[in-house]
Amino acid sequence: MTGIRKLAAAVFVGLALTLFAATPAAARADKLKLTVAGDGAEGVTIQATYADGRRLDKLVRLVLTATGPDGQKVGPLQLEPQPEGQGFYSSGPVLSAGAWRVTVTSPAPLPGEATATVRARPAQTPPAPAPVAVTTPTDDTGGANWWPFAAAGLVLVAAAMGVAMLFGRRRGTPDD
Repeated sequence: MTGIRKLAAAVFVGLALTLFAATPAAARADKLKLTVAGDGAEGVTIQATYADGRRLDKLVRLVLTATGPDGQKVGPLQLEPQPEGQGFYSSGPVLSAGAWRVTVTSPAPLPGEATATVRARPAQTPPAPAPVAVTTPTDDTGGANWWPFAAAGLVLVAAAMGVAMLFGRRRGTPDD
């Protein structure tokens, strides 16, 4: 009977270890790591991951506040997730030109906070495309590459006429 008890205990311990190992990763992570950067124009981008570096697998609420070069204030603004990837958030064009101190926070159950200095610049328009001149290719003969085709056409026409005359003459004689 002790063998059965040992076997039952081993099965119980195995099941317990399996259940503890299978707990969701998000339940083990209790903080967020937020990376704040400028978007190259007048906005802010945020990459949110778990503190241990894993990708964020659910939506979180992020709030942005910013202080500008002349004491200007922006926020608090709630940020929306963007389709560029999991945990990617963007503010859109909310800053004016200059250096801004930006703080992004995330409330419980996954708290996190990050502050960064972001240099906002006016959005630039792409340069107008340069006009393209359309030219026809020519060679050193001044574009006189048509004569081989014309000669071949004349040869084909002459051959067709010769065949037609040969068969036409044979049909036209009543002596045969």
